[in-house]
Amino acid sequence: MSIRKKSLLYLLLAISTSLSAQNQTDTLVQLEEDVLVDKTFIDLNSNYAIQAQSDQVILTTGDQSNGSAEVMVNGETVELILGAGMAVLELEDINRKGQLFKFDLPSGKHKKLYHISLKKDGSIRVKQIPLALSIIPPLLAILLALVFKEVILSLFIGIFSGAFIVGGLRFEAPLFYLESIWMVLQKYILDALTDSGHLSIILFSLLIGGMVAIISRNGGMAGVVSRLSKYAKNDTSTQLVTWFLGVAIFFDDYANTLIVGNTMRSVTDKFKISREKLAYIVDSTAAPVAAIAFITTWIGAELSYIEDGVSGIEGFADVTSYALFLSSLKYSFYPILTLIFIVLVIRTRRDYGPMLKAEIRARTTGQVKPNSTEDIEENLEDLSPVKGAPLKAFNAALPVAVVILVTILGLLTTGFESTYGQLTDSVSGLTESWSDIWKAMGASGDSFFMKLGTLIGNSDSYIALLWASLSGVITALILTLSQKIMNLERSMGTMIDGFKTMLPALIILTMAWALAGTTKDLETAHYLSNAIADNMNPYVFPVIVFVLAAGIAFSTGSSWSTMAILYPLAIPTCWSICQAQGIDPAISMELMLNCIAIVLGASVLGDHCSPISDTTILSSLASDCNHLDHVKTQLPYALTVGIVSICCTFLSTFLGGGVWISLILIAASVTILYFILRKFGRVAA
Repeated sequence: MSIRKKSLLYLLLAISTSLSAQNQTDTLVQLEEDVLVDKTFIDLNSNYAIQAQSDQVILTTGDQSNGSAEVMVNGETVELILGAGMAVLELEDINRKGQLFKFDLPSGKHKKLYHISLKKDGSIRVKQIPLALSIIPPLLAILLALVFKEVILSLFIGIFSGAFIVGGLRFEAPLFYLESIWMVLQKYILDALTDSGHLSIILFSLLIGGMVAIISRNGGMAGVVSRLSKYAKNDTSTQLVTWFLGVAIFFDDYANTLIVGNTMRSVTDKFKISREKLAYIVDSTAAPVAAIAFITTWIGAELSYIEDGVSGIEGFADVTSYALFLSSLKYSFYPILTLIFIVLVIRTRRDYGPMLKAEIRARTTGQVKPNSTEDIEENLEDLSPVKGAPLKAFNAALPVAVVILVTILGLLTTGFESTYGQLTDSVSGLTESWSDIWKAMGASGDSFFMKLGTLIGNSDSYIALLWASLSGVITALILTLSQKIMNLERSMGTMIDGFKTMLPALIILTMAWALAGTTKDLETAHYLSNAIADNMNPYVFPVIVFVLAAGIAFSTGSSWSTMAILYPLAIPTCWSICQAQGIDPAISMELMLNCIAIVLGASVLGDHCSPISDTTILSSLASDCNHLDHVKTQLPYALTVGIVSICCTFLSTFLGGGVWISLILIAASVTILYFILRKFGRVAA
């Protein structure tokens, strides 16, 4: 629905004393622009409101001001002419179904939601949607999933509740309950499936599933198990190998999750390691290492968000976002401590909470999955090696290596292409040669890693992953057919069987994306981010940002969207608080770097705790673990590290900041985590 750039000009006129008693029922009379004498610009405050007046939509300011003003409606600037504190908004094509409108001031701090629709009698219905309701859809979905242990229906109910709120909370009209149900499919799920990034993840996951099925049936995975058995001689070494692979495949969390989970599943089963523990190791190495590594598919988004945050701060024009990112890594407590905590859990062989119960079950009964999930998943496709298949690790290692190498090549290719397009206007005679582009990038004197970070940041990771997964499938097919392990028909059938194994998790993933669509419409992240108070102790501010980032990531299931929301808010807010309170510039810089690291780390924490997170879902998928079992067992571990990390967040800059302070805090935290395991953990068997 479009909105005219300029509202019609209305002024409230008193016609006469005798007529006012009869006709002064909030009537507005349209005037020409040249009739308005007072054209003073007025900054609207947060007291503005949207009201219905017969068949008109009125913006009121609560005073008698006259003049011009601006308001943002669905992201579009609308100019208003106020008369006696009122102006009429002309909204086109308002119908019975109605539409959700987002009103905001140019400052972007006072967002309000209104659902505007047409009643049967032709009058306008305006219903304000309190922003506090925006947290209902994700929290409802999460609570129902945890209580009833059924994810898909819980997500559907969460999406439905969001659609009902977006639809204007029409409790009085049962017909619109049905409309909200249709919206779940025709809007939110369809929008989730038509997003090119989402489709890329779905295709990548399906192709990886097809490749894994082929290399399982051709004996390659069994060969890997045999080879890894030399290093994975017991449950401890097996888990360490899994951890090492998770850290080694650092460039992308999706590729990391699917490759490591699928590769190590057979090995961990051999040593009676629960699928919950495998899913935890896979999930807790994927995002943390991808978030803090110098060159990953995350780096482009991270740098752009950081740049948005510092762009409005005076004195930072010559400071690159990559330099800020590297400087902030010393405060990345949660990702670093998570990677260390996994090793502590493995080396001490101690677990606690639901994970301990899962490990005891696996070690004592040999059931790596609970009975409930085995009953559900017993009909999954048989991916054991075909009769007579050679158990060659090469048949699995080569396709996996191709996926890794083509991903890196794809990142470089798309990165150079994008960088070439950016440099053509500023560098004369530039060719498409990679060496020429690299030299042109070095004109500013950037270091090797800064240039490489810029290059990867300019790449298209989705395209690279698609190239890689398709290359992996083709390689697996060629190896299988050339060795006559399976014929073409059977190989293609096996690939389709692999697709089928991915479908349950992909359905959950799609529903989670659809739920994220409702949180975006209802401005859930905006509501949570406004919980930050403007007047507070600068040393407490990073702690508030930590809690807020974790809360947003938990509610939305996306660490990336959390970073996109908070970086432009947290970075300048932190700096302005420090300046307003006269904090030393060196300490102010450390506090700001702390906030940069905190948004990143806490986003990963919230992502780990959220059952609607895409990486959490993919970790369950790759490990063939019941999704809610994975969330339930990982949650205590993530919260343990999170609580220790938030203490480090406060102490790091309170004690003056710097690398040595951070290293001392990390060492102390590792000691604390070790004693937590010794105190509360038990050996499963």
